[in-house]
Amino acid sequence: MLILTRKVEQGIVIDGDIVVRVLAVDGERVKLGIEAPKTVPVLREELLQEVAGQNREAVELARHASVVDSIRRIGRDPVRD
Repeated sequence: MLILTRKVEQGIVIDGDIVVRVLAVDGERVKLGIEAPKTVPVLREELLQEVAGQNREAVELARHASVVDSIRRIGRDPVRD
């Protein structure tokens, strides 16, 4: 991890076309501005983690549903179905 100290209005450049700039500091809160090409997704970390958690839950639910369906198919009488 690279750790930098920046003052208000100072920024850093990532990969030549992404600029992260400190816009304001208010106590423990820092307001950042991010300039990036539209092709580069910029997300807050906590949202990315929330979506990843929801995706894990969806996969588990799908696995559970698949197991339940398999059990139901095993219990069917092929002559009556």
